[in-house]
Amino acid sequence: MAKPKSRYVCQACGSVSSRWQGQCPDCAEWNTLVQESADVSSIFAARHNLQGGGRTVALVGLDSPVALPERLPSGIAEFDRAIGSGIVAGSAMLVGGDPGIGKSTLLLQVAARLAAAGQRVVYVSGEESAEQVRLRAVRLGLGPAPVQLAAATSVRDILTTVGQGEPPALLVIDSIQTMHSDLIEGAPGTVSQVRASAQELVRFAKERGTALILVGHVTKDGSIAGPRVLEHMVDTVLSFEGERSHQYRILRAIKNRFGGTDEIGVFAMEGAGLAEVPNPSALFLTQRAEPVSGTSIFPAIEGTRPVLVEIQALTVRLASGATPRRAAVGWDSGRLAMVLAVLEARCGLSFATAEVYLNVAGGYRLADPAADLAVAAALVSSLAERPVPSSCVVLGEIALSGEIRPVAHAGLRLKEAAKLGFERAWAPAAVAADGISLARFDNLKALVDQILGR
Repeated sequence: MAKPKSRYVCQACGSVSSRWQGQCPDCAEWNTLVQESADVSSIFAARHNLQGGGRTVALVGLDSPVALPERLPSGIAEFDRAIGSGIVAGSAMLVGGDPGIGKSTLLLQVAARLAAAGQRVVYVSGEESAEQVRLRAVRLGLGPAPVQLAAATSVRDILTTVGQGEPPALLVIDSIQTMHSDLIEGAPGTVSQVRASAQELVRFAKERGTALILVGHVTKDGSIAGPRVLEHMVDTVLSFEGERSHQYRILRAIKNRFGGTDEIGVFAMEGAGLAEVPNPSALFLTQRAEPVSGTSIFPAIEGTRPVLVEIQALTVRLASGATPRRAAVGWDSGRLAMVLAVLEARCGLSFATAEVYLNVAGGYRLADPAADLAVAAALVSSLAERPVPSSCVVLGEIALSGEIRPVAHAGLRLKEAAKLGFERAWAPAAVAADGISLARFDNLKALVDQILGR
């Protein structure tokens, strides 16, 4: 028969130990451990019983009345569009992006606009001195804005300072990887320091109703540095994207508890800072007098905003025996391989001896399957040296059978194309739209025949 096991329970705090000790290791009380018979069978059992001793939590129904969160317009329409009509009081926002992309510039402009509107705004820089930030503000023409500026890295010092008097409407921390909490050992930027610092800052924002914006560094693969739990702690995660060699920047909402995701705000980097781009389609379309083979126009959609982009394709015939190359910039290379396979298997075209290069103009990145038909049109146009009409947009998803499937928000896409002067559209058979001439296709072979003039 197995020997009965026993445990020692502290009469002061309820802590459970496997052996007797004079002092409780949890509450530090002396001579409070009492032996009891144990109903647990392993040393890995829980040390505390959490089924009692707590406070009662209020339970409410789903139909309980809830007030909509108060929003604070930033004064920058593209920024408000990305986050959902304004900054929510008491919310925490995380903004990530590559070094030098313009995160600090954008947030300094947001802080200046809010401060000029009469709100108390505090901007804390952990990477630059106050003089450096002030020089940038003067260069951007934001010097007169009453932004309260500080250079600090201690979370305790920051919270002590902003906690005096009326709490600020907006607190900007640039960046969270430079913050340091004296409750945790370790250098700034470590996992424990980032987590502890962000937790204290978010707690202050929730308790005092201050909108908090944290700037986050990114790793070389584009993800935000630090623990993954950092993205779960905040209410909104924004990604500031773009190539430093290009003029435009895109602010994309990845997570948003107070609005929709996949909304974008488009900015252009200029000498006076980041300027809003109300019509982003003009950035991604090439103006030319004559149509060129290997190009097609695709009406993409980001959230509720349609954006017209140009897809460029180039095919180069190789000598027999050479291995052809496939390269895609701004689009998934695996999906390019799928479109090429469907063109060969279902339409009788041969790309086996040709190098294929695909590019989305302007550095734009596409993940929309509705771009399949536009990619196929550009590839066929390049292979046959027959241009797609310059007044035509192309959209549709391609199935492995060669069927062209309908796409979401087709009417909104075509409405934007008509507004920009496009007269025709090549689209799936189920699409209907006003103000633009439609050529509908059931399968990919019909589109190939249209381009080749069969």
